[in-house]
Amino acid sequence: MNPVLRDLDAYPLWQAEDLGKPVPDDPHAVSVALPLWQHVVGYEEGDPAVIETFQAGYPRFFCHPKVEALFAAARDQFARAGDDVLVFPTEGAADRCRVYLKQKDGVEASLAALGETGLHVVRFPEAARKTARFYWRISGDIVSSRLAEAALANGLSDCRADENASPAHRILRERLAGLSGNRDEDVFLFPSGMCGVSSVHRALLAARPGRRCVQLDFPYVDVLKVQQEIGPGAVFLGTGNVEDLEWLEALLRNDEVSGIYCEFPSNPLLRSVNLERVSKAARAAGVPLIVDDTIASVVNVDVYPFADAVTTSLTKYFSGVGNVMAGSVILNRKSPFHDTFRRALQSDSVPLWHGDADVLEHNSRDFPDRMAKINAQAVDAYHRLKAHPAVAKVYFPLSQTPELYQQAMRPGAGYGGLLSLILKDASQCPAFYDALKVTKGPSLGTNFSIACPYTLLAHYTELPWAELCGVDRNLIRISIGVHGLGDSQLPRSVNGF
Repeated sequence: MNPVLRDLDAYPLWQAEDLGKPVPDDPHAVSVALPLWQHVVGYEEGDPAVIETFQAGYPRFFCHPKVEALFAAARDQFARAGDDVLVFPTEGAADRCRVYLKQKDGVEASLAALGETGLHVVRFPEAARKTARFYWRISGDIVSSRLAEAALANGLSDCRADENASPAHRILRERLAGLSGNRDEDVFLFPSGMCGVSSVHRALLAARPGRRCVQLDFPYVDVLKVQQEIGPGAVFLGTGNVEDLEWLEALLRNDEVSGIYCEFPSNPLLRSVNLERVSKAARAAGVPLIVDDTIASVVNVDVYPFADAVTTSLTKYFSGVGNVMAGSVILNRKSPFHDTFRRALQSDSVPLWHGDADVLEHNSRDFPDRMAKINAQAVDAYHRLKAHPAVAKVYFPLSQTPELYQQAMRPGAGYGGLLSLILKDASQCPAFYDALKVTKGPSLGTNFSIACPYTLLAHYTELPWAELCGVDRNLIRISIGVHGLGDSQLPRSVNGF
């Protein structure tokens, strides 16, 4: 019999004793409870008193126990004294890690097949462990916890990703094609959202070598990192405002750009760039525009009239449950770059494992209905937070750049479920966060509300830089779930908190 899982709407993980618990209460949870401000700081500073409590974590940053067990099995088989290893889903992914280690640390790494699994091991000197784990994180070429579990349970026998193992891949492609208005053969599925982003990035580097890409507006941390770390680098235009667009247009005129990235809207400031203007300039210059619609979701926005390719973290709203990692890239069939991207993604991609596809297919069956509820609840939460006596500002697409968001807003749709806030008195932020009665930890887009001090969590080692970009170090981000945010869940400002 399956255990009764904790209802995170009725019983959120928000108190000190919840530290380290999986979010949700599932063997393959993709988040972890960080209920107090000091827990987030402790995690960022590597405090064992915090980290050793973790039963789960966001998989690209914190390897699941099953994944670590797989690494241990590979280490026992292949590592010599002074070596460490990582395991990747394909030989191509492992070789990209090998190349990165050579470029960044000057170390020689070697590859080996892990039994009959189809997985591949990268062996490298222990001194390069930090660099190797960083590559695992930003590439998104991860081994999922379910895949690791299957490989270990089957004695390292064949567990290659197989789209014929179940109908889930076909159903997912058809579902996403129907929602986006594209063809199912132009939908590509990956083991994480970042894997999709990095796959598109490789295609850009191959199609327009030697040119930098451009990141418009402040993005999710690793979307910028992969552009900066792999290839000739990135031009960061961190506000996406008129001045940034003029700078972008000058770069395009000089043929200096491999591709343009933006999120619609951005994370965590929920701004929207002028897609009409950017798309027009990009098309005139023959440069691809890559848009990520994770925060709004395909239910709410149609960015395909502007974008050449659209990346999405399916881990978030599309799944909603928080127990599976996945990502997609959907190609615009009308794009002049369609065939180039399609050939690249067909020949050089890490596939979504069929066990994860099965879970994702089940989770996403009611996606549009859930998203409609989240849309309505988020607008209500936005107004509640705006009226809160301690809150100075709430960031939400409805208030940030609504006229630009509405360029791509679908008829009758909403603004998504993500919002961010800053307080009037920064010294009260830890107490406000600690008293917030919602589940607290990394990630977003879950069916239950979840919050985190986003800037601390994503940019702890670069807080002054983030603030120069307009992202307050004390910003709190809240992802609203299907049941919303009630007054009883908010801290009250009475003689502090």
